[in-house]
Amino acid sequence: MNLEKVIFAFFIVLALTINFGFFIGDIDNPVHHNVYELYAALVISLIATVLKFGDRTHIGAVLLATSLVADVQLIIAVVIWGVVEHVTHTGMTPHVMAAIVSLSGGALLANITSVVLFVIETAMMRR
Repeated sequence: MNLEKVIFAFFIVLALTINFGFFIGDIDNPVHHNVYELYAALVISLIATVLKFGDRTHIGAVLLATSLVADVQLIIAVVIWGVVEHVTHTGMTPHVMAAIVSLSGGALLANITSVVLFVIETAMMRR
């Protein structure tokens, strides 16, 4: 068992599951989406991205690209949430919540792609 691969797999699956936990629920209902879960999804996704930096294979580059896509979408979602709550003081509207959840959905799709690629890479490894 390779401890590095275990840690890598742990973080990419954790990023996927936390992002899914935030994404699930009515798209425009702020009660169904926890801000701390969004922040946790961003932090875990950033950790998973850092862990992908050392992989120099072709599939490693694709894994890094999918992780960067997830990071960018989650960062934009967090910035929108922060601006709406702390700068504009308008409060969370269904329209803004739908935009944040949509960005999280894009990040979720990138995380799913990352996990599928990781499973394919693992299945192709020789013993």
